[in-house]
Amino acid sequence: MTFISTAWIIQAGLLILTLAIFSVSFWLYQQCKALPAIHSLLHPLVTAPLLIGGLLLVLDIDYSQYRHANSPFFFLLGTATVALAIPLHQQFHHIRTLAKPLLLTLLFGASFAVISALAIAWALGASVDTLISLTPKSVTTPIALGITEKIGGQPGLTAGIVVFTGVVGAICAPWIFSGLKITDDRIAGFVMGISAHGVGTARAFEISSRCGAFSSLGLGLTGTLTAILLPWIVIACSG
Repeated sequence: MTFISTAWIIQAGLLILTLAIFSVSFWLYQQCKALPAIHSLLHPLVTAPLLIGGLLLVLDIDYSQYRHANSPFFFLLGTATVALAIPLHQQFHHIRTLAKPLLLTLLFGASFAVISALAIAWALGASVDTLISLTPKSVTTPIALGITEKIGGQPGLTAGIVVFTGVVGAICAPWIFSGLKITDDRIAGFVMGISAHGVGTARAFEISSRCGAFSSLGLGLTGTLTAILLPWIVIACSG
């Protein structure tokens, strides 16, 4: 009983650690809104993982133990993704009028995301397992992990790449849009959803509800298209 009680306390402590560090990171992010040069770099999904990773190393805590303690968040991740349908429904009348350009953007953006990642990794000498794990990099985490398991990739590697892709997209997108003079929230949101999935969508909602809704659309359509086509493409190439 003592062992079970101690283990439960450790698990609860790791869960509380995640909440505490994310709260501190989010507070810091909010306090730096007046400093646009560093505001994006202090996104909670940048600072929180660095702080947590550092603490796990210092405290000599195995990542698998930490992940198990935070399993409720993995469940809520899928729930939060489904909840994005609400703002999407609210903006559906705008989306319907842009069906054709959105579809063309989706086909090009989703294809380019996969092809460019594979080309760079192949040029750098990546193994076949790494290449397979890279293919769903622009799909939100729950879908990406499911795809990776189906095509024989490494879920751990895919999860890391997906999060990294989303964080980079969330940080760089506002600067890129500003440099390209893109001020339409519909364009910005849809592109962020395609290229930076869930993390980009969270950032898009900070811009506006319309931007977030179009990002949700990009996220959902990219995930659906990739989940349907990618396993067949991998099977055809391996055969």
